[in-house]
Amino acid sequence: METALNWITLNQQMIYIVVLSVFLGIEVIGRVPSVLHTPLMSGANAIHGVVIIGAIIVIGKAEAGNYIAIILGFMAVILGTLNVVGGFVVTDRMLEMFKKKK
Repeated sequence: METALNWITLNQQMIYIVVLSVFLGIEVIGRVPSVLHTPLMSGANAIHGVVIIGAIIVIGKAEAGNYIAIILGFMAVILGTLNVVGGFVVTDRMLEMFKKKK
């Protein structure tokens, strides 16, 4: 019974952290003017790189039966990777605008 209670409280803590992270992310990004979104892509790429590494660590340290940690870690790796790739694409397009035409 005690291990089941520990499992429930651990998963509640992880879900609580994910919900707070999503809320904080939305609040931070929502307050940035749209004019600044493209110049901030490099910073966003660095932050998502840290998120990807953290998610890989979470997946690696998850216990065998802790499917919530594995699923959330996997989703964080996929979504973080999509953000990094998209950030590089947008940054590349922005830099192309400043090159001289031949």
